[in-house]
Amino acid sequence: MTLIVKSNIKKVVKELDKENAVSSVAEEVGIALERKVEEILRDAIERAKDNKRRTLQARDL
Repeated sequence: MTLIVKSNIKKVVKELDKENAVSSVAEEVGIALERKVEEILRDAIERAKDNKRRTLQARDL
């Protein structure tokens, strides 16, 4: 499953890096970010289930 788009990571890094200290983004950043998002979503799903809801909400994150 692909949630994270590497070109978007580069855009966001460029926007956030006001000093232009970072010139490139390694491939592994996208992979690690993808794993982190999946972990956050898995935990949120469990919280929604624990609260007997079928709707995932921001507060589950």
